[in-house]
Amino acid sequence: MIGVVGGGIAGLAAARRLQQLGHDVTVFEANEDLGGLATTYETAGDPVEAFYHHLSKSEETIVEWIDELGLDDALEWRYGSDAYYVDGVVHPMDKPWEILAYPHLSIYDKFRLGMLVLDVDVRGGIPSFDTYERLEDFEDVPVKGFVLDHTSRGCFERFFKPLLEAKFGDRWADVSAAWLLGRIKFRGERDLLKGEQLGYLAGGFGQLTDALVETVGKMDIFTESRATDIRIKDGVVDSVTVETEYGEVPHAVDGVVVATMPDVLESLTGYACDIDFQGTVCSVISMEKPLTDTYWLNIADDAPFGALIEHTNYVPPERYGGEHLLYAVKYVQGPEDDLWQMDDQAVEETWLSGIEDLFPDFDRDSVNWIQTSRNPKTAPIYERGYLEKVIPYDLSEEVADGVYYAGMASRAQYPERSLDGAIVAGETVAERIGEAQ
Repeated sequence: MIGVVGGGIAGLAAARRLQQLGHDVTVFEANEDLGGLATTYETAGDPVEAFYHHLSKSEETIVEWIDELGLDDALEWRYGSDAYYVDGVVHPMDKPWEILAYPHLSIYDKFRLGMLVLDVDVRGGIPSFDTYERLEDFEDVPVKGFVLDHTSRGCFERFFKPLLEAKFGDRWADVSAAWLLGRIKFRGERDLLKGEQLGYLAGGFGQLTDALVETVGKMDIFTESRATDIRIKDGVVDSVTVETEYGEVPHAVDGVVVATMPDVLESLTGYACDIDFQGTVCSVISMEKPLTDTYWLNIADDAPFGALIEHTNYVPPERYGGEHLLYAVKYVQGPEDDLWQMDDQAVEETWLSGIEDLFPDFDRDSVNWIQTSRNPKTAPIYERGYLEKVIPYDLSEEVADGVYYAGMASRAQYPERSLDGAIVAGETVAERIGEAQ
């Protein structure tokens, strides 16, 4: 039997693929709910994710799995709209003429930015189309120096720096140029006239979790079952001990997949990971009317949130019984962050006050409800040298034969974490196990 520690998307994907390869599998999830960051809230219509989700066109593996799981009819590709809030004005940034009209970048800035997005290096006046081919070449390059060298100071100060600060807080200067290039490639497939297509499951991504659970089998999944120890005997994994309401129970295993955060792997095996993670405070605000007409609003002004994501400017509000749903979100770099220290009521008051500051016409009486979630480790900080810190899928040399890793610190979650990366990590580990046995 293969034990899978963690009932998120990566763990469930590993379990499904292992079963397809003929293995008996048992999944152990510490929490009551499955799906990890793909948990949902109820609305007046369809459920909505507690943490915003969508797919990019570059995420191919998860699309294949959605088809295999019989959810292909629910997968919709819609155009998401992006905008930049600067000095009290929302500037649309999807179509070429909107970008050209953006007043905070010069024509030269826009040209250099456009060339970078198109993967064209124009330094020296001679275009090169292969400079950015290998992300690894930029692993040790500071993101600020890269942007200044490959675009312009205006691009850095008035475009990239506010985005980096929103994403990584006071750690933005540690980030590598490889992450930025990877992010551009990850989100780079755009229609010149319509913008970027994003994928969403009609009815919510909770269906993906449900379909995986149904395929794996509820009898092989144990919730509220926290793994507390992995026993190694003669250099080979022997058992997984799980804490339940009935006490600690050892389970004999032929292999174990740890599909959780690296601190869990360290507590179980002693393997330490040097990757730093940041947390997220994220609220869904239900309103009677829309706040803006854009989906993803980046904010260059001082605000308590890094972005406002108006879900129902992407998925129609009719899906949610007419509710207009807005995500207010901020990444936090540690538990000492003031926002992290607040209780939910204080967080929600902070959001509403911040929205009022940016949008004086906002009427908080139009708010139906607010639900707030927080997670201390939702994304890595992709600092320079990140790839050297990635945890191998197969930990036979580092820990013991039969120990594998498919969590957030795996190679599949580089250069950006995603649901697709979770599927790839789970599938890859399962296939490594299949090859080894």
